Amino acid sequence: MAASGAGDPLDAKSGQAPLAQRIDPTRDKLTPAQLQFMRQVQFTQWQKTLPQRRTRNIVTGLGIGAVVLAIYGYTFYSVSQEHFLDELEDEVKAAQARARQRASGP
Repeated sequence: MAASGAGDPLDAKSGQAPLAQRIDPTRDKLTPAQLQFMRQVQFTQWQKTLPQRRTRNIVTGLGIGAVVLAIYGYTFYSVSQEHFLDELEDEVKAAQARARQRASGP
């Protein structure tokens, strides 16, 4: 059995390939071909998750829109239930009538 090391892509104990090493492109010196390959792999991974993210974004947007419409509807409903402005308008009309009576009176 070959020793696990350079040239051996499989781990001897588990029989699986070792995990990829994290690379920092700003710190490590990479060739333009390696950078291009990294971009291509990232783009492929992004494309794989695109439908799932699109669905989540649509659901989130619909949820936020529903909350906004609910708040908007509740605001209109609660304002239509308030009658304090009616009382103020009645007081204004009464005050105007009293003012007219004083102006036309003796």
